[in-house]
Amino acid sequence: MTEEGGGILWQPDEARVAVARLTEFRRRVHRNCGAEVPTQAELFDWSLARPEEFWREMWRFGGVIGEGSLDTVLVDGGLMPGARWFPDVRLNYAENLLSAAGPDEAEALVFRGESGRTVRWSWGRLRGAAAAVAAALRADGIGPGDRVAGFLPNLPETVAAMLGAASVGAVWSSCSPDFGVAGVVDRFGQTGPRVLFAADGYRYGGKEIDSLATARRLLTELPSVARLVVVPFLGRGAELPGEACLWDDYLAPHQGARPVYTRLPFDHPLFIMFSSGTTGLPKCMVHGAGGTLLQHLKEHQLHCDLGAGDRLFYFTTCGWMMWNWLVSGLASGATLMLYDGHPLRPPTTIWDYAEQEHFDILGASARWLAAGQKLGLRPRETHDLASLRTILSTGSPLSPESFDYVYRDVKPNVQLSSISGGTDIISCFALGSPVLPVRRGELQCRGLGMAVAVWDEAGQAVQGEKGELVCTRPFPSMPTGFWNDPDGARYHTAYFARYPGIWCHGDFAELTPTGGMIIHGRSDTVLNPGGVRIGTAEIYRVVEQFAEVEESLVVGWQRDGDVVVTLFVKLADGRSLEPALETSLCQRIRQENTPRHVPGIIRQVPDIPRTISGKIVELAVRNILHGQAVDNADALANPEALAAFRQIAAELS
Repeated sequence: MTEEGGGILWQPDEARVAVARLTEFRRRVHRNCGAEVPTQAELFDWSLARPEEFWREMWRFGGVIGEGSLDTVLVDGGLMPGARWFPDVRLNYAENLLSAAGPDEAEALVFRGESGRTVRWSWGRLRGAAAAVAAALRADGIGPGDRVAGFLPNLPETVAAMLGAASVGAVWSSCSPDFGVAGVVDRFGQTGPRVLFAADGYRYGGKEIDSLATARRLLTELPSVARLVVVPFLGRGAELPGEACLWDDYLAPHQGARPVYTRLPFDHPLFIMFSSGTTGLPKCMVHGAGGTLLQHLKEHQLHCDLGAGDRLFYFTTCGWMMWNWLVSGLASGATLMLYDGHPLRPPTTIWDYAEQEHFDILGASARWLAAGQKLGLRPRETHDLASLRTILSTGSPLSPESFDYVYRDVKPNVQLSSISGGTDIISCFALGSPVLPVRRGELQCRGLGMAVAVWDEAGQAVQGEKGELVCTRPFPSMPTGFWNDPDGARYHTAYFARYPGIWCHGDFAELTPTGGMIIHGRSDTVLNPGGVRIGTAEIYRVVEQFAEVEESLVVGWQRDGDVVVTLFVKLADGRSLEPALETSLCQRIRQENTPRHVPGIIRQVPDIPRTISGKIVELAVRNILHGQAVDNADALANPEALAAFRQIAAELS
């Protein structure tokens, strides 16, 4: 194991283990399946050895609503892709979310915007709105397989629109409203939605930003759209395009409609998810209703210990898979805590929300936690977080120093779970467990039922060494395919080309001796100076400890037959890249890693390019350095940031 992994920072006490849903699930497995699985490791091994029994038991434990026989769980289980799950059942995703244990008067959704305004939706209101959307869609002729899209902030209406679409068997996809026209068209233009839900605008960073101008252009660019429904979030209904109607007007004829759920096969398309699209048109990944539901129930209930009445928050936009993951929490009876706006304006925004609304589980990005640390936030001293029992982090590897920060300055008695998976599987490969300790710098465990391993370049499984994260057996939330990929060629190339019949995820990872994982970055951005593979996370964790560095980006530049580690830094206001700072950066990187990690080139830039969901785009910068095109800059939140890299490349070439 590398030095990044470390000692135990948190250990669940016996009382917490005793009442964990995972503990109850182990008892059920013993009672119903005759398997002795007294530990997480033994349960994991059993879930791989007996996948049909595991997933059948998860269906029952999660209370999945459906019809048909559970006798056959897996067909063609030796094929990947090609395996089929629960071929004899029919279900509806929305029915499962809206029939959870929430009485009509209880809170289902709590929304807070950047302005501080809070809106509460009861289960009754949510069920009624989803039923009205479904009835309106049916009146428009929308049925199973038709596409419905959302160009929306993270609002209660967004949840209702998706659930209404899922109720009729339509396929939902969404983009957050900070996408430009080209970014939206690159996504929705491939899928051909017939109905588009959009907001009149959104708030971010203290500004009100209009979305109606973009919506007007989308009507021209997306000829498939026959209906535009506008949610007046900013109250600009008077400026509607002539072809559009307001949310209330669209639903008015159908208020009081009774819920009708179209039950469809387990693998019927539910979501079309999009890749970032920074190196070409986004991939359109199709996820089935049953696989998404079952996987999320497993992750929520067994790995996050989520139950009825818990208050679940994840900071996400509607363009990131964590929004879909968050919304599935309704199937466990949780109350969803929604937020839209800048998470650090003011810096304590999310911690204020957590205190005032008594979050049980708080999820955000590793970048947000690191930003709080740099800002000197100490919620432990300033906020009452008594209800908070779990913090989740994803989006990029969570550094060991961020683990230290949480236990020192946020809350010492909290389960901190770094989780990792992706849009590709709409779920996680590795994540947390309420019955396991938290070790510094590590993800607690691999997901139950997920045959996750780390392979070296020869395709051999390794432990305590870095390699490719793979999954060697099928799992229910694999994409059913890519949209407009009839022969499956693009799907196969994306995940199965390197190791035939094995899912290769594209993460550079390490399996620790204790069963945890460390993610070292993306495989396609691994540095290779002198033939030694280095994960970019190993450099980021050192560089971003410097108070002078606000953000950084590191790539490998092929020059003179070798790879030059090239570091770009965005410095705090008023700072410049003085020789003394360069020397300190190099010395610290050498001390905490190896001489091969030390950058050969360091340059200051005014900004670091990121996707809309906040991920840095190392590949786009690497392309620029090598004189290659960046095919889809419109997929970036700040495409203007690329100009500085083009200038540096020209100077150094």
